[in-house]
Amino acid sequence: MLDPNARASHAEAAALRARGPAVLVELPGGVLAWSITRHDIIQALTSDPRVSRDFRRHWPGLTELPDGWPLASVALQQSLANTYGAEHRRSRARVAPSFAPRRVESMRPRIQATADRLVDALAAVPPGESVDVRQALSLPLTMTVICDLLGVPDVLRAGLGAAIDAILDTAIDAAEAIVRQGELQERLVELLKYKQDHPGADLTSDLLIPAAAAEEESSEQQLVDSLFLMLGAGYETSVNLITSVLSELLTHPEQATRLRAGVVDWTDVIEETLRHEGPVMYLPLRYAIDDIELGEGVLIRRGDPIIIAFAAAGRDPAIHPDAPDTFDPTRTDKAHLAFGYGPHFCLGAHLARLETRIAVTTLFDRLPHLALAHPEQPPPPIPSLMVNGPTHLDIIPTPATPG
Repeated sequence: MLDPNARASHAEAAALRARGPAVLVELPGGVLAWSITRHDIIQALTSDPRVSRDFRRHWPGLTELPDGWPLASVALQQSLANTYGAEHRRSRARVAPSFAPRRVESMRPRIQATADRLVDALAAVPPGESVDVRQALSLPLTMTVICDLLGVPDVLRAGLGAAIDAILDTAIDAAEAIVRQGELQERLVELLKYKQDHPGADLTSDLLIPAAAAEEESSEQQLVDSLFLMLGAGYETSVNLITSVLSELLTHPEQATRLRAGVVDWTDVIEETLRHEGPVMYLPLRYAIDDIELGEGVLIRRGDPIIIAFAAAGRDPAIHPDAPDTFDPTRTDKAHLAFGYGPHFCLGAHLARLETRIAVTTLFDRLPHLALAHPEQPPPPIPSLMVNGPTHLDIIPTPATPG
């Protein structure tokens, strides 16, 4: 069984990778799925038309799921993430313009203003005192950006963020999962009702309008799940990426020295973090439409679920034979699949990179002497098979004795 607490997810993925191109594993709730951890197999399957994310059409085991399945909110959401073929292309085309590079770049001034405000608060922390930079910078920055894009009112933001964080914990039992799924549903319905009563120039309001007269209006659950997708993908990915970049640099001060000396730049650091600590590990689920022969005696049969380990791809020694488990921004090849691959490639990749660059450059420029508060105690990972990052990262913004 995959460790639902993700206490050593990279070591677990390496062991699975060594066993074959796909390995049958047990997920929470007793669900069996094929784990894919090799870079080339991930690319092949995520672009293969014989693999679908539509659980309604292509997962025979759907009817056997236990109540309170911890992965249900993501794996069974009725959004473009879990559509296939023409339906997916049509749904994706509706929201893609909001995340196009030019549109994202136009958001830079607002993102910078938010980062400046948050870093100003960190600069005001008394010398020698510590603060959790995930809660003080990564989380409020990314939540502000995605909520502004979706038109979420200030009064609903904290509750939505807490509900999304809670639902991604895959170590909880079924009873707790049911409670958390219900709380998330309530928060999302509350947002949907608010936007129906207060439409505006935002992505949520756009989702409420059918794309064409011939298109059927989405059900309430489809709209709710679409909001969850946009909020969750636009928020959790960037929170973890920003925090992991800071963790990597502060844990490897020699790399921070190289950065300041110009040996590497911020693009090197961010891309190497995406390779080394991708913000998404397993993203459930995909399903075989036909039998798929992968070689080495592995046959994925029609209807079998598949779970892709995107964060594991960057550490595949077949792609990175030179110290794949070492954080090294100077390496020439930083190939990764942190934002996915194929038709479901993450729409928010440009936004995540921009948010991360602004957050970390603003912090390091303003507070060049910041340090880890507990360098001898690495923070535990988030207890989730889905997202990958530290639960917290305590820093000292201004050491009592800089240097």
